[in-house]
Amino acid sequence: MTAMAHEPLTQAEVLLEGFLALDTPEGFRAELIDGEIVVTPPPDGDHEDYIELIVNQVYRRSRTDMQFSGNKGLKLKSGGGCPKDHVIPDGTFAPRSLRLYRGADPWMPCDGVAMVVEVTSTRPKADREAKRRCYARGGIPLYLLVDREASSTTLFSDPENDDYRQLCTLPFGKQLALPEPFAFDLDTADFL
Repeated sequence: MTAMAHEPLTQAEVLLEGFLALDTPEGFRAELIDGEIVVTPPPDGDHEDYIELIVNQVYRRSRTDMQFSGNKGLKLKSGGGCPKDHVIPDGTFAPRSLRLYRGADPWMPCDGVAMVVEVTSTRPKADREAKRRCYARGGIPLYLLVDREASSTTLFSDPENDDYRQLCTLPFGKQLALPEPFAFDLDTADFL
C-alpha cells in the first residue's frame, strides 16, 4: 500500500469546508462574509413587510419583467486571502428573460443579477459595509439598502473593485429613482 502525500489545506479552504458543512436551524441563515461565518435568526414581520413593498412595486412598475428570490445564495469574489463570499441577500432581482434561478445550484454565481436588496435587522453594520463590499466585488450593478435605524433608503450603483462609486440616500417617504433595467421611481411612503 502506497501512501500519497496531500497538500495541507489552507485556512481559507478549511473555513469554506466548515461553512459549507454547517447545518443551521430552520429559518436561520448562514453566510460567509469577508472570511467570517455569520448566522442570523429569522427576520421580524416589519423586515418582511419592507421586502414585500419593494417586490410589489418592481413587479407592477419595472420596465423589464423581473424574477425575484428571497433565499438565493450567491457566490461572490472575496477580498484578500478569504474564500469566496457566500451571501444570501434579503432579495435578488434578475431579468425574467434570463431565467437565472432555473437549474441553479444553491450557491450560484451572480452573473446576470440586476439588483440585490437588504433590509437592516440584527446586524445593520454588515448590511451597510461588509455586504456592500461583497456585492460591489461581485459586480452586481445595483444594491438597495433599506436602513430601518436611519429611516432611509440608499441605492448603491456603479460597482468598482470593493465598493460602489455612486450612492443616493433619501429619507423614508421620498421616491428613489431606480435606473435601467427597472426605470421607475421606488415609492417609500409606505416605509414610514
